[in-house]
Amino acid sequence: MDNRRPRTIRHLTPRKAFLIAFDMASTVVASLLALLILYEWSIPVRFWTQFKATWFIPVLIALVIFPLFGFYTQMWAFARGTQYLTLLAGTIVHLFLTVLVLQLTECEFSLPSYILFWFLLTGAVTAIRLLYRFYKSHRMVRLATRRSKGDKKIRVMIVGAGAAGSQIIVELKTTQSLRIPICAVDDNVLTHYYRNNGVPVLGDRYDIERLAIEMHIDEIIVAIPSASSETIRNILEICHRTDCRVRTLPFFSELDGGKVHLSDVRDIRIDDLLGRDTVEYDLDKVSDFIHDKTVLITGGGGSIGSELATQIASFNPALLILYDVYENGVYELQQDLRERYGRHLNLKVLIGSVRDCRRVEQLFREYSPDVVFHAAAHKHVPLMEDSPGEAVKNNIYGTYNVSLTAARFGVSRFVLISTDKAVRPTNVMGASKRLCEVIVMALDKIWEDTSFAAVRFGNVLGSSGSVIPLFEKQIKSRKPVTVTHPKVERYFMTIPEASSLVLLAGAYAEGGEIFVLDMGEPVRIDKLARDMIRLSGLVPDVDIPIHYIGLRPGEKMREELFLSAEHFIETDHKKIFSLKQIDNMAYLKKEVATLEKIIGADEELGLSAFMDQLLNTIERCDEVSQDTSRASLPDVFYEVRFVPVQSSSKGSRSDLP
Repeated sequence: MDNRRPRTIRHLTPRKAFLIAFDMASTVVASLLALLILYEWSIPVRFWTQFKATWFIPVLIALVIFPLFGFYTQMWAFARGTQYLTLLAGTIVHLFLTVLVLQLTECEFSLPSYILFWFLLTGAVTAIRLLYRFYKSHRMVRLATRRSKGDKKIRVMIVGAGAAGSQIIVELKTTQSLRIPICAVDDNVLTHYYRNNGVPVLGDRYDIERLAIEMHIDEIIVAIPSASSETIRNILEICHRTDCRVRTLPFFSELDGGKVHLSDVRDIRIDDLLGRDTVEYDLDKVSDFIHDKTVLITGGGGSIGSELATQIASFNPALLILYDVYENGVYELQQDLRERYGRHLNLKVLIGSVRDCRRVEQLFREYSPDVVFHAAAHKHVPLMEDSPGEAVKNNIYGTYNVSLTAARFGVSRFVLISTDKAVRPTNVMGASKRLCEVIVMALDKIWEDTSFAAVRFGNVLGSSGSVIPLFEKQIKSRKPVTVTHPKVERYFMTIPEASSLVLLAGAYAEGGEIFVLDMGEPVRIDKLARDMIRLSGLVPDVDIPIHYIGLRPGEKMREELFLSAEHFIETDHKKIFSLKQIDNMAYLKKEVATLEKIIGADEELGLSAFMDQLLNTIERCDEVSQDTSRASLPDVFYEVRFVPVQSSSKGSRSDLP
């Protein structure tokens, strides 16, 4: 047990004692030098007599003022510009009090002598600290050089000669010796051929490749945290044409403060290459939508569901319910949310399937959610091609089950997480998700009290089952990276961005919309694979080959975000667009028939009969009452049934699935 009492008084170390003695002596020497310089080394008798009688006054005032201004509590070996301003402020106050006290004692020195005294004193207290800093920096460099003797020096190019680049250059020069700043580039032509802390600025971004060869650069640091994502992406693409290791600073929004340090420099991530800007929240609108509401997320342990839960938790819902059939993922999220929010978050985690009618009804009856985000779905394209029946059960009937129950229990808003693969689909998964959109749009026509909406977006970086983890695994094991086709393209966004936009879309929903998120420009998968290989410090087609395996069943060369019959409507957010549902029943029936053929599920599942009954209800809903329309909706076709199991000699068990 440590019984030491906490320190209340700082130790007077030899270095601090020397600094105090130097500052006190400086006040006397500065006073004397000011008089000598002013009177050309021949001080008049009157002023000399006054000096001998009052020399101790500046010393006593310094003993009080300098400690108050932190002259002896700063770590001057690591001080920066703003910390030196305390010296300036301290000596100004010292001068003012010195003049005041001397006037009260009727000692009349001339104004120029006071001004000269202040300049000399400020110069002395600043110079001693700068010398100490330079001495410590030089010593650290020498020690680092000694430790790294024999190690190869890393020649560094800095991209960005502004404030951030300047700070990185200073830190490279003063804190370690392996990395040596050789040159800088900046798009501002006014900086060209000047020196930034001794490092020449030799061109703009288009000179990077040439300079990397001419200057034998080993590493490039992109130090422009204020630049747009598109600018950063363009610069990184140029940097990756070189053989240099590329590193970058995060955006200012990701930094803890305004200062930039070498420790902030990190390796390039794949999302840096997307060139996507951070989503700007309409905080008030989302807060009104979530705050003090009971929010249910189906598929809460999945990639999108878990990020939605994390973001929703920050808006203080009355109750956050996570519903998922896979217990491991949702358990980990539960622990993370509890650790982050503790008792401030009212969290309930429930295990169950969206297929299970009784379980879903029990959930709504007990907790009465106000808002539902339906993220539960089978989303793996190749797997659903082999198991179309499961896509029907989980995606179509599961969505119908949850959305219909939400409507019956008066949920105010229901948001379906859809996909760009639902537009003119060529695979089972996409077709099933398009039918999910049709279902929620149909229910929106029949239940006016519940606002049903869907949100479409493309691939999500880092989500389970996406191409990124597959490429990472192949690169890590040094196996060929498998790409379906050299020209295949996909839309990408990050998990936080997708979830943020889903929240915003839910806040904008009034009922009957399909929201489309601005996915930016599509990314060629072949280029993505090559960028990931380069990020690993390897060379595509040299260290790791790329094998083209051909499009898999149901895959398209390029995804789309909307149908030709859907109409674009702008929202208040520049990255969110609304599509009104298709009212042409002939078009809709033809589309549904095509979707059913793509799925081609067993007749026992009754998909055709189910969709026919649903479409007939939509067609008649304007002619009959809402109660009649609701009564004519199809029953939920699929639910989990429990079958008794024969007992064994050791006992009996029943109600097992």
